[in-house]
Amino acid sequence: MSAMRQLLLDLLPESAPSLDNFVPGANEEALSAFKHWLAAPEGEEAIFLLWGAPGSGKSHLLQASGFFYLDAKADKACGQLPERISRLAVDHVEQLDESGQIALFHAFNRIRTQGGKLLFAASAPPANLTLREDLRTRLGSGLVYQLHALSDTEKKTALAQIAAARSLPLAEEGLDYLLSRASRDMRILTATLAALDRYSLEQKRPITVPFLRAVLGNPLNQPNPEP
Repeated sequence: MSAMRQLLLDLLPESAPSLDNFVPGANEEALSAFKHWLAAPEGEEAIFLLWGAPGSGKSHLLQASGFFYLDAKADKACGQLPERISRLAVDHVEQLDESGQIALFHAFNRIRTQGGKLLFAASAPPANLTLREDLRTRLGSGLVYQLHALSDTEKKTALAQIAAARSLPLAEEGLDYLLSRASRDMRILTATLAALDRYSLEQKRPITVPFLRAVLGNPLNQPNPEP
């Protein structure tokens, strides 16, 4: 790994998922409904499910909710689910195994009875999920919104707006190079842009394609290839 790339990684800021750093693209309606649902008093609409392809921002919004977050991809049996909880977010819900589905079914009923809220993310709408019928029916009984992944054009527009807000001169060819070499995750792209800004100021060099080429010879989240 080049010294430049290592320095850039060291400068890469922590950027926890939040509603503020979520770039909606074509998901304005879903994001607006989600914010309204989060702000609504408990006891009103209790269930919200987001579905869409990988990279559409489902995990980002679940983690930004402030709910207790459980990723079924990592905990298929819901073994880390607390006994008492009023706000629960379950990511990749379709990956729960049989015991996990039973555990979630009971938690679902308990939280609903207590007037809490449940938030879910899945790869498909509830009707298409391979889950227990009683659980699948419950998942589809609330608000359901699809999220769409940002296109490269939308990412490029968002990065250009962020660069302009930072008074950071970044030509179109620089944006294209950044998109071709950095992570495809918009949150990481935004953090990368911030780190590039800091590093370019330290080095007193403009962010040009040669500068980006020296720093981003390989994607930030991948190692250099073996010689």
